[in-house]
Amino acid sequence: MSRPLVAVIGRRAAQVPILRFSATLAAEAICEAVWSAGGEPVVLHGPSADPQAELPERLTQFDGVLLPGGADIEPCRYGAEAAPETTDTVAFQDDLDLGVARAVIDLDLPTLAICRGMQVLNVALGGSLVQHVVEGNTQHHNGIHSVSVAAGSALHAIVGAETIDVSSYHHQALDRLGTGLNVTALAADGVVEAVEHARADIVAVQWHPEDRHATSATDAALFGDLVDRARKRKESR
Repeated sequence: MSRPLVAVIGRRAAQVPILRFSATLAAEAICEAVWSAGGEPVVLHGPSADPQAELPERLTQFDGVLLPGGADIEPCRYGAEAAPETTDTVAFQDDLDLGVARAVIDLDLPTLAICRGMQVLNVALGGSLVQHVVEGNTQHHNGIHSVSVAAGSALHAIVGAETIDVSSYHHQALDRLGTGLNVTALAADGVVEAVEHARADIVAVQWHPEDRHATSATDAALFGDLVDRARKRKESR
C-alpha cells in the first residue's frame, strides 16, 4: 500500500550555502519523522506570485498537512504594533501559512501544526500572540520542560499521558485564543502548549516533537497520529 502524502509547508530562504539561488526548504527532522511514521513527506512550494489563489485545490491532492515552525509572524496580522523582540518576519511566508491554515480548516484536512504553525493557526482564526515570553523556571527558549495534557482531549488520546516532557524552542506564544480553538495542554507557567480545533481535524503543539521523535514515544506518537489520520482520508476517497 502506498504511503499517504503529507504536505510539509516549505520555508522560503534567500540563501542556502549548497545552492546558487534562493530555496524552498523543510527541516530534515520533520521529514524524517513523517517518513518514520509511514507517511510520504512532500515539501509544498509557495509561488511568489499570489500564493493564495490555488491553495485549496492544491491541498486537496494531499492526505495530510504539516505546518512547521519558523520565524515570527508580523504583529500587524493580529492587530498589534511590533515589539523590539519581534524579528525576522517574512510577509510572503505569513501569506502562505495563513492561507494554508484557513484552507485546511475549510477542507477538514488532517493537520499537525508545530510551534509557529500553532501560532499561525491561532492568528488565522482571529487570535493574537504574546510577542515575547519572559524566561522563568520553564525553559521555553531552548530546553526540555514538562507539559500538562487535558484529560479527554485528542492530544491525551495520542500521547497517553497527562504529563509529558517536550523540547521547546520559541519566544512567542498564544495570547487571545482564536475562534473554535480549545486549549489542551499548558506549561507550568501557564503558556499554552497545545490546542485543537472544535470541528476541523487539526492538532497543534507549541513544542518541537521532531527534535526527539526517534527517542520519545510521545513525540513520535504525534507524527504517527497525523499519518494515521491521513491514511484514513486516503482510504476514504
